Amino acid sequence: MDAAARTEPTTTSTVEAELSALLGPLRRAVLRRTRAAAELPDLPEAQIELLRLLATTGGLTPTQAAIRLRVAQSTISNLIRTMSVTDLIDRVPSPTDGRVAVLVASATARDLLDTYDRASAAMLRDSLTKLPLAEQRALERALPALRQLLNALDE
Repeated sequence: MDAAARTEPTTTSTVEAELSALLGPLRRAVLRRTRAAAELPDLPEAQIELLRLLATTGGLTPTQAAIRLRVAQSTISNLIRTMSVTDLIDRVPSPTDGRVAVLVASATARDLLDTYDRASAAMLRDSLTKLPLAEQRALERALPALRQLLNALDE
């Protein structure tokens, strides 16, 4: 790349517009292809987000989950109600306060997440190999910036 190309800034509005236009369809395509490849149930994204949070934290109170996911308490209550019926969430007494229930991902949910993660990785690996090597490397180099963007969005 020549010096002029390195110093020429990327048009921010173009990057914003393209990221905005790509992120949703990309996320949905990964979810759709992964579900099909692994014959997984059609869980809504909100349920998957809550399950992933509970699995990574080991369990949270409903209030903590609402805060971490940045959703209303009523949203968490609705998710809990639906996910309890389908045996995806277990409620266990808090080790520090017996009056409080802690939500944990059930064994069934952890198995589903594990299956999803393996199937997603395999599907993405296969899809990435269909791209030219230069594009694969560009995506690899973009990962740290995407992580930083996620952190900036979470602030």
